[in-house]
Amino acid sequence: MEEEVQVDQNFPLFSRKTKPATRKPVPAPTSIEETPKQLDKETNSGPTPSHITFSDLGLAGWAVQTCNELGMKKPTPVQYHCIPRILSGQDVLGLAQTGSGKTAAFALPILHRLAEDPYGVSCLVVTPTRELAFQLAEQFRALGSCLNLRCAVVVGGMDMITQTKTLMQRPHVVIATPGRIKVLIEQNPDIPPVFSRTKFLVLDEADRVLDVGFEEELRAIFQCLPKNRQTLLFSATMTSNLQTLLELSANKAYFYEAYEGFKTVESLKQQYIFIPKNVKDVYLQYILSKIKDIGVRSAIIFVSTCRSCQLLGLLLEELEIDAAALHSYKSQSLRLSALHKFKSGQVPILVATDVASRGLDIPTVDLVVNYDIPRYPQDYVHRVGRTARAGRGGLAVSFVTQNDVDLIHEIEAVLGKQLEKFDCKENEVLDDISKVYKAKRVASMKMMDDGFEEKAESRKAQKQKMQNERKGRNKKQKREGVTKDIEV
Repeated sequence: MEEEVQVDQNFPLFSRKTKPATRKPVPAPTSIEETPKQLDKETNSGPTPSHITFSDLGLAGWAVQTCNELGMKKPTPVQYHCIPRILSGQDVLGLAQTGSGKTAAFALPILHRLAEDPYGVSCLVVTPTRELAFQLAEQFRALGSCLNLRCAVVVGGMDMITQTKTLMQRPHVVIATPGRIKVLIEQNPDIPPVFSRTKFLVLDEADRVLDVGFEEELRAIFQCLPKNRQTLLFSATMTSNLQTLLELSANKAYFYEAYEGFKTVESLKQQYIFIPKNVKDVYLQYILSKIKDIGVRSAIIFVSTCRSCQLLGLLLEELEIDAAALHSYKSQSLRLSALHKFKSGQVPILVATDVASRGLDIPTVDLVVNYDIPRYPQDYVHRVGRTARAGRGGLAVSFVTQNDVDLIHEIEAVLGKQLEKFDCKENEVLDDISKVYKAKRVASMKMMDDGFEEKAESRKAQKQKMQNERKGRNKKQKREGVTKDIEV
């Protein structure tokens, strides 16, 4: 028996008839006769033809000149395939590897259209993390430098009154995280009309944005946008939600897939170290002490929790290793400061949770260390994608303990390749074990003195409160839906 769900034409992704236990993805149409909507899918991992330049893609002369000034001499495959489709008015889903130039693939045609009609908010970009939102703004400003582009970033942790005033001035491009833009839309009736003429909705890192946890946020966003907009989705990994939204697209849709499944670039060297859990810090200190010898300019260390991130940052500080820590328990100003120090080269090492795993493009990152193995293979793909970008080489080293073997095997199965063993002499590594253990004890005491645990508990309580409020709203919506069905 089907569960009746009220269909919202403005938000088809989560609003349709479903069978509770046997839901299957909507099959893609195989011919125009079956349905008037067309789905044009292309899988092509080949390089851009050698004679193709940006001027061949239909972009305006100023855009081509800007690309040349930025050192972009030739379009990447995702740009070559997607830019003409966006310019022709199609909805586009671009699935391509990290570091393949996806941002320019949607930013250039959006700016091309903006130059023709520079009035109102032309584009809304929704992205999952604050750090990525600021980076996207930098890239839009660089590509639109000759247009006097007005670009606004709307994320949590910043003053809402200032953000509201900025939106009321109708910037050309708005880049936002889902939670903050939802709050502004719902709390101020003057904000939804700001997006009444928006021509483009972009979901960057779309698989993460389309997670069911963002359903309420996306519903609020979709409902204030015009139906005749173009919807553009770009990601390095595919999920069933991406496929579903593509199939339910309002316009003629084009799906460019640079590869099937999960894939990392060939220029990335991927290795592992099998070690006991209690000496991970010792091995990390050893690797970081050798980075200059192996030609590593900067490195990102990924951990699974905010607590581990804070502790590891303090540990490296005690070991006199310059590093910055980036996690969601920090204030927005401290998060931006940590990222700025790392990007500018003031510190060569960034310790981060997965808030830094998506989209961040820092050319000097030559090494990624998975201090903790991620739970899902797609998170591994995004993490190691912070290095070996745009054709450069890079190294990814994963610390594997006895508890991580199954996770690594799953990652290898998805990638279709085995990780190589990282060679190091155990006796040489363990020479500093006493030094590292002593530093860790001091770091733990510092973290306790700073009141980190109290802050963490407060954050958890706040998060739980928000989840309970969300559940309450969902139950209320379901009751109202049942009442409407009875009335009908």
